Amino acid sequence: MVEFNLPKNSKVQKGKTHPKPMGENLRTMEIYRWDPETPDNPRLDSYTVNLDDCGPMVLDALIKIKNEVDSTLTFRRSCREGICGSCAMNIDGTNTLACTKPIEDVKGPVKIYPLPHMPVVKDLVPDLSQAYAQYQSVKPWLQADSLPQGSAERLQSEEERAKLDGLWECILCFCCTTSCPSYWWNGDKYLGPAVLLQSYRFLADSRDEAAGERLDALEDPFKLYRCHTIMNCAKTCPKGLNPAQAIAETKKMLVERKG
Repeated sequence: MVEFNLPKNSKVQKGKTHPKPMGENLRTMEIYRWDPETPDNPRLDSYTVNLDDCGPMVLDALIKIKNEVDSTLTFRRSCREGICGSCAMNIDGTNTLACTKPIEDVKGPVKIYPLPHMPVVKDLVPDLSQAYAQYQSVKPWLQADSLPQGSAERLQSEEERAKLDGLWECILCFCCTTSCPSYWWNGDKYLGPAVLLQSYRFLADSRDEAAGERLDALEDPFKLYRCHTIMNCAKTCPKGLNPAQAIAETKKMLVERKG
């Protein structure tokens, strides 16, 4: 009989169960823990939070646990307004923002993991170095050599500006990228939904003059065309954006310029 031997640190084990607080309105949080400074496998630690003295969002519970129960718990957070994207993690099986995910939306124990298919720095903190390097590679800034005519500003019509809606709102939380199977298997070559949406944001901008150069850089079997329109990106985006549509529009631009 074939026997599978998983490599060390590949299997998440049952972790510590911390004492329950007093109260009746209690919820259990099962949180992924891993410390690179120890040889131990990752584990799921169990914490119980009294929701009567805790805010309504998952991030509120994480902050409460860190402040009152276990100061070693590590996660990223920033503004708490669903804009920065730093508290992106996998909650109840879905990539989302902890600051906008209501605890009451989860039935049973709230299971919290770091974003999937990214190296883990510690606990709930993923290493996004590769994703940010890919973001930099698409030159996510306005490129224009000509001088504005008759004004110190580069003007747009309302119709031209409207083309950027659904693009500029991206907060680079990478929930979409880490939910994309194509990125899981080809993340070293495929740019992923978040970066490609950011790329199209400038392709769609009437003020930008580098469309040809940008499209040349994307004319590659992997950078763009690994997207198979699975739509996980649109389903998981906490801002309600549709990266798959931006990718489709980019492909359309490449086809049209050949015609």
